[in-house]
Amino acid sequence: MTGPFSPLDPNSLPAPVDVSDNSAALAEVRAVIEAGPYSATWESLRNYEPPRWYVDAKLGIFIHWGVYSVPAFHNEWYSRNMYLEASPDFAHHRETFGEHRDFGYKDFIPHFTMHDFDPHEWAALFKRAGAQFVVPVAEHHDGFAMYETQRSRWNAAAIGPRRDVFGDLTDAVDQAWMVPGASSHRAEHWFFMNGGSRFDSDVRDPAYADFYGPAQREEVAPNERFLEDWLLRTVEIVDKYRPQVLWFDWWLEQPAFEPYRLMLAAYYYNRAVEWGREVVINYKWDAFAEGSAVYDIERGTMGGIRPAVWQNDTAVSKTSWSWIEDHEYKTVDTLVAELADTVSKNGLLLLNVGPKPDGTIPDAEQRVLEGLGDWLVRNGEAIYGTRPWRVAQEGPTQPVVGSFVDADSPAYESSDIRFTTRHDVTGDYLYAILLAEPEDGVARVRALGTGAGLLDRGIREVSVLGAAGPVAWEQTSPELIVTLPARSPLAGGPVIKLFLEDAVVAPRQDFLHG
Repeated sequence: MTGPFSPLDPNSLPAPVDVSDNSAALAEVRAVIEAGPYSATWESLRNYEPPRWYVDAKLGIFIHWGVYSVPAFHNEWYSRNMYLEASPDFAHHRETFGEHRDFGYKDFIPHFTMHDFDPHEWAALFKRAGAQFVVPVAEHHDGFAMYETQRSRWNAAAIGPRRDVFGDLTDAVDQAWMVPGASSHRAEHWFFMNGGSRFDSDVRDPAYADFYGPAQREEVAPNERFLEDWLLRTVEIVDKYRPQVLWFDWWLEQPAFEPYRLMLAAYYYNRAVEWGREVVINYKWDAFAEGSAVYDIERGTMGGIRPAVWQNDTAVSKTSWSWIEDHEYKTVDTLVAELADTVSKNGLLLLNVGPKPDGTIPDAEQRVLEGLGDWLVRNGEAIYGTRPWRVAQEGPTQPVVGSFVDADSPAYESSDIRFTTRHDVTGDYLYAILLAEPEDGVARVRALGTGAGLLDRGIREVSVLGAAGPVAWEQTSPELIVTLPARSPLAGGPVIKLFLEDAVVAPRQDFLHG
């Protein structure tokens, strides 16, 4: 082994936790389900409605931070890939840290120091970025819990930093008047470390089976003990920290999880009723029935407006969710476009950052968040609390639709526009968000021309967010033409605001009789 890394001292570990008998804990879960308004059936769970606070929020912060941040190589899947013999991660690990039997993934834990971690500084940064809720990873696929758990000795409060990191951050987020959430990637741990069982590595060592296990094959459905443990770990997070967003990764859609998904959702929704709080479950693919939770797309977008609210989880980096040395970061322009595109289609953006193992957020990521926040200070009324218009978009540049497509984010032009609407006590407003600044200082919006047939009423006033004074504009048949006034320079495109005339309401027929 080379470098300053030394292996974990086995004598520093707490004693293993016995979680073999789950009968009493499961009985408590069933009691909560039986006592509440939601039962563990899709029919009952379809009575769920996403809360207004969430639908209005539009922007949240996701945080991938864990032991994988220490090797900081390739991505957050290092704990799996380092044991796959054909992978670059395997070769890198052997060359950098030595043989896997002598220095395995567990040996990074003592070096996860987070000695400069200040949760209140993080919360302040996220608030400046414009986030309304924050979703830290409570446990990733690697099986190391970032929260204080009674179900495993492998957690940040017991070893490594010896601090309830998740709890400290949850408190800081709450004190900053943002909504705390949690993500669980525990489901994938069933198979995640299985590469290490195929050769001489520490995954084979019985002393560490409670960390690396089950390390089973992907083709094998998880057994009842693992499924019960997944449920009870998640219940523990729910009861201990009361997150109002609960995000799950993809493997949860495996058929074996279905009865446990149902139990968890009913339990969580019933607990929220007890707390007097409104909560959200985010899911991927087909893990939950339509209408029972909020659908999430990873690093992607919809082709148009989705009637039900949805979420796009993406990252400030194209290359990894967690901290690595050679990130390819997105620009503020790109993130503004992603946010506007998502919101125009009835979605929210959950934007990830990847802190360093010392507990600091990289400067480049801070700058991107600050830049997004600056744009939202000026233009946030076109985002927060808005709803989709009749059409989401216009322009020549078509975004790639689907999941895992943000690495191919196009370069937008000023003729690429996204639309949102707002209704409040003062009237009805329509926003046209240009995804780039026009070089000639003139915005042209085809959907708002009289010939488009999309506006059902007249325009009282046109303004540009962040600009003082009157704005010159003209509505022609082909387009609405707006001369953009001078504004202070800012990344991200300008926003045109239309104050609309009152809608014409047809008289009731029973009032038309003499």
